[in-house]
Amino acid sequence: MTETAVRSIDGLKDIPYPSAESGSEYVSGWRVYATLLTLFLVSTISQVDRILPFIMAEAIKLDLSLSDTQVGLLTGIPFAVCYTLLSMPLGRAADRGSPRFVLVICILGWSAMTALGGVAASFLLLALTRFGVASGEAGAFPAGHAIIARKIRPERRGLAIGLFAMGMPIGAMVGFAAGGAIADQLGWRVALIGAGAIGGLVAVLVLLVIGRTPTLRQTSTTGESFLRSSARLVATPAFRWLFIGAIAVGFASAPFYAFAGPFLIRIHGFTAGEAGLAFGLLQGLMGIIGTVVGGRMFDRAVQSGTGRVLGPPAYLFLIASVTTTAALFAPIGWLSVVLLVPGMLSFAFLLPWAFGAAHLVAGKGREAQATSIVMVGSGLMGPALGPLLVGLISDAASAAQIPNGLAFGMLAVPVASVATALAMLTANRRIAALFASR
Repeated sequence: MTETAVRSIDGLKDIPYPSAESGSEYVSGWRVYATLLTLFLVSTISQVDRILPFIMAEAIKLDLSLSDTQVGLLTGIPFAVCYTLLSMPLGRAADRGSPRFVLVICILGWSAMTALGGVAASFLLLALTRFGVASGEAGAFPAGHAIIARKIRPERRGLAIGLFAMGMPIGAMVGFAAGGAIADQLGWRVALIGAGAIGGLVAVLVLLVIGRTPTLRQTSTTGESFLRSSARLVATPAFRWLFIGAIAVGFASAPFYAFAGPFLIRIHGFTAGEAGLAFGLLQGLMGIIGTVVGGRMFDRAVQSGTGRVLGPPAYLFLIASVTTTAALFAPIGWLSVVLLVPGMLSFAFLLPWAFGAAHLVAGKGREAQATSIVMVGSGLMGPALGPLLVGLISDAASAAQIPNGLAFGMLAVPVASVATALAMLTANRRIAALFASR
């Protein structure tokens, strides 16, 4: 296959998905590995800085005399809103200018805010630094995906997106393990300052390793406003169903991660350490397998030329919906953990497929914008409302004297997983129709 075309968002012309032979700006040789390793480090440190307050919440609470509500505000809805909404203008900036420059500024910004959080003496100051962290991290994935689109040859792009995304589970493991250990030995302030310093070094690495990213020639829609351009993209059937799927996966993943640990502790008598070890290690392993294997499979799906680029993750979500339901009512703790594994795998496996498909539909030069819109779908409503919905159902079931009330609340996870699968299958058909019409 030398060239595959997909419909652009204006619906008037096809945008080529270039082959390996086109585009002299693509890196080769050792620069491919250096670029991907650098982006992996960006994703990893981003996740570390984001989740550090989770593992250090009790120490921060005691030191600053915070309430549980204030701790929740540091890591909850405000962070999600700031992170997802700012990803859109930052994605636009990455598409229209230099994504390397946007990424370096974002890393320096969130790293500085992370370090400043280590010297905060009040809730207000710490909250402001967390908003700063969210603002900087909002540009990491859109700018990183724009760099991948301009530097990595199309036949390797899905794998590149998967390797970039692999930093999320690795960062979570590093953040929980190293963050907790450093906080115990040296204090939470040292952990935040140290993480900020490491982020600064990663920014320098990005500047040195990732070469100049030429500004792409803009299409006729350049003069179109950002909001109008985004609305036109979401209005296309293929991207609209992809966006709906992103919303659904947010409602599946957020409650899954928020309540899986408490479920194992409350229902099966795990200690916090046992639940964290079992869930954390398995999630990390599934994250690595899912992002790498998913990325490679996506590349092969694109190269097939059929346009069917969302079927495998959709089917995995259907399987996960069944196993997760069984896990919630399994009588044995270890069996419940095993049955949760397909759910862990499905969330990681979807990442390269969803982002890669979004890039295909949006077209060349709009990759960062497409990424930011998908992030809004998955990162805003689900994380903000999903855990709340599960909590309300669990409380209502417990008040009605229904045993295992949390399991009934967590049934929202398999329901949302089925919704994700159906939306992705519909998007799969729509994208295939675009390929067929080229």
